Amino acid sequence: MTAVARDDYDAMTDAEFRTMVRDFIEAECPAEIRHLPRRIRWHEVKPWSQKLSKRGWLAPQWPKKYGGMGMSVSKQIAYLEELDRAGVPRAPDMGIVMLGPLLINYGSEEQRQTYLPRILACEDVWCQGYSEPNAGSDLASLRLEAVLDGDHWVVNGQKTWTTLAQDANWIFLLVRTDKQAKKQEGISFLLVDLSTPGVTRRPIMTLGGHEEFCETFFDNVRVPKDNIVGKVNEGWTMAKALLGFERIFLGSPKLSQVALNRLALLGRSTGAFEDDRFRDKFTQLRLDVADLTEAYSRFADILRRGEALGPDVSILKIFATSTYQKITEALVEMSAENGSIDEPVTYGNDSLDALAHYWLSRPATIYGGSSEVQRNIVAKQVLDLPG
Repeated sequence: MTAVARDDYDAMTDAEFRTMVRDFIEAECPAEIRHLPRRIRWHEVKPWSQKLSKRGWLAPQWPKKYGGMGMSVSKQIAYLEELDRAGVPRAPDMGIVMLGPLLINYGSEEQRQTYLPRILACEDVWCQGYSEPNAGSDLASLRLEAVLDGDHWVVNGQKTWTTLAQDANWIFLLVRTDKQAKKQEGISFLLVDLSTPGVTRRPIMTLGGHEEFCETFFDNVRVPKDNIVGKVNEGWTMAKALLGFERIFLGSPKLSQVALNRLALLGRSTGAFEDDRFRDKFTQLRLDVADLTEAYSRFADILRRGEALGPDVSILKIFATSTYQKITEALVEMSAENGSIDEPVTYGNDSLDALAHYWLSRPATIYGGSSEVQRNIVAKQVLDLPG
């Protein structure tokens, strides 16, 4: 590798940078937290996050001015791809991935100086308050209300599917601040300390037996007036901007690749590859994953060139999540009686929990915009089909 300073990423080739990241992961990331078939909790991943923080690697997309890595898009993609390859879990990182970029682009300097350093120091863990019981895919119909009362906003209502809210100490909310305006025009972006009186979090148990989400209730919660980001009633524009760069990674082939590897393990361990039907099924799925990987690379190349993703990236998300579900369904089916056991089963020198992968794949076609919504986007904005 060319002799360059550790943080002089621009002086490295993408290949050199990728090798550096890979070596660091192999040396420092504990094996026991990799390739988990569930969302990892903050107490489990905090030591690893602190290692990344100490090295200055928590925020690849943030400018160096605010403590980020300040890298090109191509190196950001290389960094995230290496994390995916090694099975490194995604920590509760809404502060890094979503709030940080929003504050950098839309927040006040006081907000940036207050919140960004605490995110990078792993002192504040953020969660996202978007979905509501009657405003999931139709997010613009949200009803959580914030009414100005002197120097405070008074917040009342409910959010649901708040990912790992029980591990967070702050939440960023989309709130309705003008009930008379059109749906998208009466929404603001608000930062709330979860220790504020009137906030209640109620964990939701998933089919897999994990408390990965919460219902979050707000009962006359008083939030300082200055906790609004940007201008009042302009939160919808900011919320859409948040999803732009993240959208491609919902179409990452990582989960499908991991599941396909587990299916291959099952085939080798049980002798199923001797069965024509299994070989045919496995080959079809392997070709699907190869196509998905190629499609992902094409969209990643668009970002590498510094271009904006178009609405056709929705095709990638549809393809990725449906492929992942098909592989996990095959895992359960080919595991026979072991497919009904909700714990790891030993196969030779390895183990497989087919149901855990299956449960993890179930919400994939819902989160980040359901497949139905993504298909509507493709129909209207890509194919120009009549509504």
